[in-house]
Amino acid sequence: MTRMTAAEAAVRILELEGATQAFGVPGAAINPFYAALRARGTIGHVLARHVEGASHMAEGYTRSGPGNIGVCIGTSGPAGTDMVTGLYSASADSIPILAITGQAPVARLHKEDFQAVDIAAIAAPVTKMAMTVREAAQVPGAFAQAFHLMRSGRPGPVLIDLPVDVQQTEIDFDPDTYAPLPVHRPAMTPPQAARILDLLASAERPLIVAGGGIVNADASAELVELAELLGVPVVPTLMGWGTIPDDHPLAAGMVGLQTAHRYGNATFLESDLVVGIGNRWANRHTGGLDVYRSGRRFVHVDVEPTQIGRVFAPDYGVVSDAGAALRSLLAEARRRSDDGGLPDRSAWARSCRERKATLLRRTDFPHVPIKPQRVYQEMNRAFGPETRYVTTIGLSQIAAGQFLHVYRPRHWVNCGQAGPLGWTIPAALGAVVADRSTPVVALSGDYDFQFMLEELAVGAQFGLGYVHVVVNNSYLGLIRQAQRAFGMDYEVSLAFDNMHADEEATGLPKGYGVDHVRVAEGLGCVGLRVTDPDELASTLRRATQLAGEHKVPVVVEVVLERVTNIAMGTEIDAVTEFEDLAESPADAPTALAHRP
Repeated sequence: MTRMTAAEAAVRILELEGATQAFGVPGAAINPFYAALRARGTIGHVLARHVEGASHMAEGYTRSGPGNIGVCIGTSGPAGTDMVTGLYSASADSIPILAITGQAPVARLHKEDFQAVDIAAIAAPVTKMAMTVREAAQVPGAFAQAFHLMRSGRPGPVLIDLPVDVQQTEIDFDPDTYAPLPVHRPAMTPPQAARILDLLASAERPLIVAGGGIVNADASAELVELAELLGVPVVPTLMGWGTIPDDHPLAAGMVGLQTAHRYGNATFLESDLVVGIGNRWANRHTGGLDVYRSGRRFVHVDVEPTQIGRVFAPDYGVVSDAGAALRSLLAEARRRSDDGGLPDRSAWARSCRERKATLLRRTDFPHVPIKPQRVYQEMNRAFGPETRYVTTIGLSQIAAGQFLHVYRPRHWVNCGQAGPLGWTIPAALGAVVADRSTPVVALSGDYDFQFMLEELAVGAQFGLGYVHVVVNNSYLGLIRQAQRAFGMDYEVSLAFDNMHADEEATGLPKGYGVDHVRVAEGLGCVGLRVTDPDELASTLRRATQLAGEHKVPVVVEVVLERVTNIAMGTEIDAVTEFEDLAESPADAPTALAHRP
């Protein structure tokens, strides 16, 4: 046994559990932990400008690499409350991150001490465990349990709150014999796999809905192999985008009310059996259940038992980790293939490809100010299949889901359920830290960008180069579009005449308000602006070059027309298309040119 402080033991456990990177902001109540972190020197640390930013950096880090668990650290009081949005975001999307907060001394809890708040109670609804450790000897067990819970079943975040005196108390701990607790993940049984294969055999037009659980399980290769063996087309959810390459012959497009393809919805409405793996039937995917469920049977496979039947009762449900399920299904499918017992799905797959080739939205608009659809067309052309996209919410994210292409798992990093504004910059920085060899391209509307733009300075300080495309229409575009139902356009305009913006010198039109280029440059980054659609491609390529050369965020502000309505609806069979349809694949970015 070795004598050490509880803070030192916590840092040693982080090492032994495989944590290599933390994001945070030091403070008085967490300084003993920082002292232990510094003394060991084995875990990297990025200093955030805002503790909420640190939590989103941890999310971006986890979401971008297999096995990653991002760690965010803050002091007592507001640091913990600042983290709650990140914990909610991680919990909603089944993302494991570990939040560590400082706390007032144990004897001063519940005495209204400076910056003393019951953060465990506040964070409990959005974590798998939130615990204030009041006894130093409990610290090793608390951290072991944290990693066990984050990895077991449905992944999710954990918060450990450490009173400052607990951190400094010496305990006996033996790092040489420490072992992580076993991870529990339920697995599909052979009879269950056989039952699903029987249901697939009885269907004429089956689909697989691939959810984010497949990404979490790092089982995309198994998904593609199963789809190819069965000949069954795949519909990825927003969180599962990239599990099958967009240009794969069996990639049938996304389904839903917003981030969806016309051909994806059309194909889904033709299906008669849907096998959902690692998904949660989110309402923006399903729309009204009467339309979504009509005329088709459903199988639901999910690692979390309470997800089965939560939204609707499937015809058959299995509690299983997505990776284990796919491996079991593959074993059964291979056995049947060897026996010649798999149906021929070629005609059904061919009809899906025909819809994919024809039901395209137009993007090749020459207009000035620039129409947003043209931005995504040029992004597809400028950025290769190795690009990792990061975005959160708004018309920019919805349009990205309709027009961009994703070819690999973990290359669409999106806060799916919570959707907090400001998430994109810190999450992109976390993604860069997770994998500096993969180009990162972030996408924001002007309001999302303005929420946490101070974190750009983190990228400049720590050499985190990436490209950030900001589509600027000086509007809360999604809310403005939603307000059409109320016959109003109220408190959603961000426009004003910027007295420092000289249109002739800067290219920022009168009335567009914030000069994002100057803001980016003031934070140590590079800023570029585009007002002509024909200059988009060259500017995006230049931005990639500058991000690589200078190792800082490069902001590309694209000045859009003020008002654009993006396709969406209330049912998957009633999506309103506001723009012209493409006359040919050349008019839309669905002429897939890249294939890894």
